[in-house]
Amino acid sequence: MARQQPSPWVHTAFLFCLLSLSGAIEIPMDLSQPPTITKQSVKDHIVDPRDNILIECEAKGNPAPSFHWTRNSRFFNIAKDPRVSMRRRSGTLVIDFRSGGRPEEYEGEYQCFARNKFGTALSNRIRLQVSKSPLWPKENLDPVVVQEGAPLTLQCNPPPGLPSPVIFWMSSSMEPITQDKRVSQGHNGDLYFSNVMLQDMQTDYSCNARFHFTHTIQQKNPFNLKVLTNHPYNDSSLRNHPDMYSARGVAERTPSFMYPQGTASSQMVLRGMDLLLECIASGVPTPDIAWYKKGGDLPSDKAKFENFNKALRITNVSEEDSGEYFCLASNKMGSIRHTISVRVKAAPYWLDEPKNLILAPGEDGRLVCRANGNPKPTVQWMVNGEPLQSAPPNPNREVAGDTIIFRDTQISSRAVYQCNTSNEHGYLLANAFVSVLDVPPRMLSPRNQLIRVILYNRTRLDCPFFGSPIPTLRWFKNGQGSNLDGGNYHVYENGSLEIKMIRKEDQGIYTCVATNILGKAENQVRLEVKDPTRIYRMPEDQVAKRGTTVQLECRVKHDPSLKLTVSWLKDDEPLYIGNRMKKEEDSLTIFGVAERDQGSYTCVASTELDQDLAKAYLTVLADQATPTNRLAALPKGRPERPRDLELTDLAERSVRLTWIPGDDNNSPITDYVVQFEEDQFQPGVWHDHSKFPGSVNSAILQLSPYVNYQFRVIAINEVGSSHPSLPSERYRTSGAPPESNPSDVKGEGTRKNNMEITWTPMNATSAFGPNLRYIVKWRRRETRETWNNVTVWGSRYVVAQTPVYVPYEIRVQAENDFGKGPEPGTVIGYSGEDYPRAAPTDVKIRVLNSTAISLQWNRVYPDTVQGQLREYRAYYWRESSLLKSLWVSQKRQQASFPGDRLRGVVSRLFPYSNYKLEMVVVNGRGDGPRSETKAFTTPEGVPSAPRRFRVRQPNLETINLEWDHPEHPNGILTGYTLKYVAFNGTKVGKQIVENFSPNQTKFTMQRADPVSRYRFSLSARTQVGSGEAVTEESPAPPNEAAPTAAYTNNQADIATQGWFIGLMCAVALLVLILLIVCFIKRSRGGKYPVREKKDVPLGPEDPKEEDGSFDYSDEDNKPLQGSQTSLDGTIKQQESDDSLVDYGEGGEGQFNEDGSFIGQYTVKKDKEETEGNESSEATSPVNAIYSLA
Repeated sequence: MARQQPSPWVHTAFLFCLLSLSGAIEIPMDLSQPPTITKQSVKDHIVDPRDNILIECEAKGNPAPSFHWTRNSRFFNIAKDPRVSMRRRSGTLVIDFRSGGRPEEYEGEYQCFARNKFGTALSNRIRLQVSKSPLWPKENLDPVVVQEGAPLTLQCNPPPGLPSPVIFWMSSSMEPITQDKRVSQGHNGDLYFSNVMLQDMQTDYSCNARFHFTHTIQQKNPFNLKVLTNHPYNDSSLRNHPDMYSARGVAERTPSFMYPQGTASSQMVLRGMDLLLECIASGVPTPDIAWYKKGGDLPSDKAKFENFNKALRITNVSEEDSGEYFCLASNKMGSIRHTISVRVKAAPYWLDEPKNLILAPGEDGRLVCRANGNPKPTVQWMVNGEPLQSAPPNPNREVAGDTIIFRDTQISSRAVYQCNTSNEHGYLLANAFVSVLDVPPRMLSPRNQLIRVILYNRTRLDCPFFGSPIPTLRWFKNGQGSNLDGGNYHVYENGSLEIKMIRKEDQGIYTCVATNILGKAENQVRLEVKDPTRIYRMPEDQVAKRGTTVQLECRVKHDPSLKLTVSWLKDDEPLYIGNRMKKEEDSLTIFGVAERDQGSYTCVASTELDQDLAKAYLTVLADQATPTNRLAALPKGRPERPRDLELTDLAERSVRLTWIPGDDNNSPITDYVVQFEEDQFQPGVWHDHSKFPGSVNSAILQLSPYVNYQFRVIAINEVGSSHPSLPSERYRTSGAPPESNPSDVKGEGTRKNNMEITWTPMNATSAFGPNLRYIVKWRRRETRETWNNVTVWGSRYVVAQTPVYVPYEIRVQAENDFGKGPEPGTVIGYSGEDYPRAAPTDVKIRVLNSTAISLQWNRVYPDTVQGQLREYRAYYWRESSLLKSLWVSQKRQQASFPGDRLRGVVSRLFPYSNYKLEMVVVNGRGDGPRSETKAFTTPEGVPSAPRRFRVRQPNLETINLEWDHPEHPNGILTGYTLKYVAFNGTKVGKQIVENFSPNQTKFTMQRADPVSRYRFSLSARTQVGSGEAVTEESPAPPNEAAPTAAYTNNQADIATQGWFIGLMCAVALLVLILLIVCFIKRSRGGKYPVREKKDVPLGPEDPKEEDGSFDYSDEDNKPLQGSQTSLDGTIKQQESDDSLVDYGEGGEGQFNEDGSFIGQYTVKKDKEETEGNESSEATSPVNAIYSLA
């Protein structure tokens, strides 16, 4: 048995919500008003050439507006073009091509004008473009010949479509190309092979372009690959070889970048767009790609890796995402990196979009148009579609940059204003009308609505209204009492009244009253509170034998005024009630239970306002009463639930609870937990009451006054907890006055002229009686004035019209229908704060060093703070660098100095820079006025590390060093200092120091010996000193193998010892003698287990292959092991390596005879020995070598 959380239910009360909580006020359509654009096409409007063209423009107004269009900034005469028409009562253009015509002739920039006698509204400038799906140019592609292991790029170069096509690669037989970290498609559509392998020639490669509007796919002629290889057999077992490349004879290579080229690049991205950085590298083995951001971490919430880590995508880019990113490509041969400098620009975006202005005659108002962008956008004002400069003068209007101020407006001031803000990356256009009306308040919703809501839910009552001047709105209940705001009520700016938790006493008639100087209007809403629907006896899990009868109970309590519907689900699907089932009002009966009846059954009790769910599981046993798999999977160690709960010894403040323990399932019960639920404050929520030892099954429970208790018991053993028992019957204790008061009483201002008193409400066990309420008292501190008091049913009260930031004494006392609680303590609260009125004076700056300054100022007078002084705050910004060519960010930064302090230190400044600084006082409301702007200059400092320090070794004699200038010179560079030292294993040579001029960024060093490596440390210098150093090491020699732990330290020393060289020569001579002896012995036979390497390998059905041998004959025209075979079967002679390969079970061996015979020999051991066959295990030269090893 389990109670499920009901699905979210839309209560009838919310159907009354017609206006958003924070929307602009709309003028009713029966009143005169200027036009407003309600619908328009997107700025970049791409259309399908096969369809008629539709350019949308719709507007509202009174009188209804008329429309006209411009095309490319000139009047577009629709009447002269028979293909163009305008929809009736709309400005939408329709261009019809059913009778012919070319859509491309209508491309251009369109703008819609909606006009009535009160003004003209403009649409955006709509750029109309016709979708293009050009054909792929025909071309004959020669086969692509590439050496195995080499990198390869197959270029797509799709035709330029509008919009750009989607690119994907397939074979000519329409099979998708498998992509991985070795083979993948770049963002430009090209297909990149970090290294080509022999299996890549098994298919051809065709680039495909899918065009959006035409839904067509165009396919480029396929590329065919020919892979040149030293290992012509494409042995599939090598694909999983631990070292696939060396197994195929492919030389390993350090990584190099295929895209982008070089070591550095730059990229610009617009704010709000996605930034895609890509790095594709070649190398053997295939390199791994890792991404980093210089000076910080990648934004984890916006960054994701794509295309096997070759691409980094950062979504919704902001200015903080600019900087230097670098990708690191590495394999076991080495690593390289590419740095990408990212600059974030921004098309204009709104900071404060102009809104429609509704004024009464003689009122003042303003239109504000603030936008930001990079570069900073320019603002242009227009009125009725014409530049403001050319409009007739209006003495009541004043333009101040991004703001238009209206004073003493009159009816003649009605117009539509346009704000156009733009930079090189885009523009924003907003319409806002000024409407001057003299309208008394009116209600916009139906009158006397009935709202029904479920008890303890949250609801909102809306009262849409209009008037000019804008009316104020107040709510009253049952036609009496004060304005409803505070406690359980909250009034939003648009007039909506929210009731946070509906109680029975909230039922009644609510009146909203809108008032302005011209009159008032009111509307009423009748609120009815309904009891929730609850399943108080839920169906229980049952186990039944096949053929028996099962009854699932579902007893429901609901509001009698609501229609109840009870339905059943099986396995969360509607249950079909067949002949074997009987559905009654409070149960479901199943006769002759069968296996198909097993499953979950859910009882759904619903009314038109809410619903409740309860679920049980029915398990059907076979005739042998064998438990089903589900029963076998249930935990067996938890105790069974206690049962038969009984309440006795009923007293005013206590009761005895007795229960019968359930089966402990072979694990003794250690504890019982008694829980309770009450039906007034939190119905359906269970709370822990007390805990008792496992040996107890009866206990006295201490109770609180006026709580309607219901109890249940949970058993616990070492395995876990049982299911809760069925609840006991209810027991209500008698009431009493509260014995405590609410806690956490506070008084804080939310506005400059109020104080909000809040507290933590008391729960059901401390209410002690019905109709719990709170007596709130307050008075100015130390004035001895009489206490103000009010009774509140919620947990909040707002004291209005208070002076700014003065202390109050506050008391909150609990009260119910039985009496008042104890006398409360006094809490000190403060009314609201206002912004500080004064700024710090006599600000003095002393430069401490190149990155820090000391500040000193005079404190402000306490009465100018107008609140609690939180901190003094310094705003500073870097105006410029003393290095004229260096661009700097002028982003404002701040340093905080908490408390009433007179001095502080600002650190982390950039050296050698001009700064400006202002100071403010900060209280809980915000910043005060700014102090006088102070300028200061930081001296030179040490530079940051040189950038992109690269160490290259073109040969064994020289090492080339390259670097870039530091990102932050922090002064005038005087030069660079290079320190380097040779090392070989644990031996370290003498350090050498080189000094360079500030313009030198390259250095070539002659190696003292070809064995040692070098460690380089490079730093930049100013007159102050040397900065941070960057360290790199020279690459390891190409033939240097990875040492094992056993001989790493002595590897280089042993390799140069004379005795070691002599020993190796002796071993090589011995091996050569053994090989010659074994070969002579094998040459005496007449039949050899040999398979010559032919142009086409023997198939597995070849009878000579079966026994692993055939008669030997010397054929001079057979391909040699040292040859290289291409896909067309030709043989390319390479080195003169005669070879003898693979005796026994594996391996490869090569040796030279006298030059007259070169062949390949292969021996296979048979499972059954045949006549004349000799075992190759003992006489194989390769096995002989293995035995020596």
